[in-house]
Amino acid sequence: MDEDTKRPPGSAQEDATWVRAFQEGDRTAFDRLVLKHKDRLFNLCYRFLGDYQEANDSAQEAFISAYRALKKFRFESAFSTWLYRIAVNTCKNKLKSSAYRKERVTVSLDNPRKGANPSVNIGDESRSPAVELARKERMAQIQGAINRLAQEHREVVVLRDINGLSYEEIGDITGLNPGTVKSRIARGRLELRKMLRDVI
Repeated sequence: MDEDTKRPPGSAQEDATWVRAFQEGDRTAFDRLVLKHKDRLFNLCYRFLGDYQEANDSAQEAFISAYRALKKFRFESAFSTWLYRIAVNTCKNKLKSSAYRKERVTVSLDNPRKGANPSVNIGDESRSPAVELARKERMAQIQGAINRLAQEHREVVVLRDINGLSYEEIGDITGLNPGTVKSRIARGRLELRKMLRDVI
């Protein structure tokens, strides 16, 4: 949907080189991995949680968990697949927590809370204010629809349609077989189309 959610430049081989360097004691190698994956990981968390601060916190938690476990990484999957699995599990745990559910509030587009950040997209100054407002409202409606999807559908739709992962990568991250991944994506897309019939 957004240009900033496309795959980051670089290869799995580059990630593997940095992981090996980290495992051999080069702590700066982890910084390189963070810089490469931070935007995509944040976007993943934001699409799951629909809240800027919660997504930021969850992305940081995912990187901390990855840092602690990286010495034991065995290269059975790509580093990015492993990292996104950690992020997905972090977001799922956040969604299950009763504290998170109590804190969730609905933000009205007509009367947003002071200091609220319903959109994380940086505005393009070349657009008129009316066009920019319409775009932000549309993105907020799309995010609201994503938030209303059942968690099992939201998970696969975000990984496939927002983050551009392959069915195989999604299966590795979620532990689902390819047939289940495809059927959940199809059902999730159908639900989104129904919810967004008047928006898109």
